[in-house]
Amino acid sequence: MTDRSPSDSRALLDQSGPLALDAAQAALTHAAELMASADFLDAARLYQRVIGFNDPSITGAAMVGLGEALHRLDRDDQALGQWEAATELGENEYTYAAWRNVAAARVRSGDLRGALNAYREADRRAPREDKGEIANRMGWLSKELGDKGAAGRYFSKARGDAGFSFAIGVIGLTVFVSLLADFVPAGTIDLFRLLELDKPAMAASIGDIYRLWTVTLLHAPLNVMPLHLVFNMYALYLGGPFVERLYGRVGFLILYLVLAAGGSLASFAFGDAALGVGASGAIFGLFGLLIAVQYIHRPMLDRGSRAFMGQLAGLVILNLILGFAMNFDNWAHLGGLVTGLWLGLLLAPSNVPTMRSMWMRAGPIPGTTVPALGSAVTSVVRVAGLALLAGLFVMLWILGVAAWG
Repeated sequence: MTDRSPSDSRALLDQSGPLALDAAQAALTHAAELMASADFLDAARLYQRVIGFNDPSITGAAMVGLGEALHRLDRDDQALGQWEAATELGENEYTYAAWRNVAAARVRSGDLRGALNAYREADRRAPREDKGEIANRMGWLSKELGDKGAAGRYFSKARGDAGFSFAIGVIGLTVFVSLLADFVPAGTIDLFRLLELDKPAMAASIGDIYRLWTVTLLHAPLNVMPLHLVFNMYALYLGGPFVERLYGRVGFLILYLVLAAGGSLASFAFGDAALGVGASGAIFGLFGLLIAVQYIHRPMLDRGSRAFMGQLAGLVILNLILGFAMNFDNWAHLGGLVTGLWLGLLLAPSNVPTMRSMWMRAGPIPGTTVPALGSAVTSVVRVAGLALLAGLFVMLWILGVAAWG
């Protein structure tokens, strides 16, 4: 709560002449409170009263705040004017915020080239924790402007890597283990027996839980189903780097392991075959994740990426139909798919801006920016959703033990 009254605002507005420092700071604080209560017009009046103070930081804060108030009042041209004026005050702690808002306004008006230039200015002043987000936005803008080379460099910068892909690494490891298991000399270690989804073994010992993940490293022998490995790795090549681009390298790896567990547990609980191999459960999970992200969070992607995302739902349905027709491990496919859809619903991309978050900061700029509405509720919902998924995994394990024990 606040103990300020409407008369405080009126007194500040009625005061003539230059404001004292404490009065200017009080005006900024009160204006921020008015913004938080959606009283944008009175907030704009207070911010305007402070503009002209002889400290560039104070005036910069007022200009940035006035621009945001005008934006909330649908006066976007006037808002852009305030933010542009704030960038010309000389360097101060609000110059960065002003350039970011200029960039966002230019995107909304369709001036992508101007937005890219503004983001370059913001990037020069950005704190380290904001560098990745800004690089992603510059990557998206470069892609839209047809400069794919620059877009690739910006996206690589946003990931904070030197081009190494965990998704490609998973593909390489899977191909290596699958071929090794197929060609290892007789009488040596049996990788199929060691790594496959052996459901009776899992039901007999909790120590065999590792098979939920190692099953993804094996595929049908080449003399039995030669295209099993090829098709799965091609699908992983399509979906894996895409998820990595949206969530980062570590995020991709964590998601891949969770999706693999979802597919394996569904097969363990409901599947008919005692043994299983293949990464298709995790791969269906990746595609399910991308489908949910596309329709729920609307990530800001280039045209080619949007076209690919738009085809995913049809591709998944077609493969499910083929799986049932050819009697594959459809429970693994469905388990991975449902897990992916659920995670995509809960987890917005962390490496690529979305329609919901693209032009809003995650936290407040002191004295000027309204915090994102519902952020606390969203966090609670996300934690509850992940807890529900964990509970479902435990239930599937119990059902699997009962079915195969």
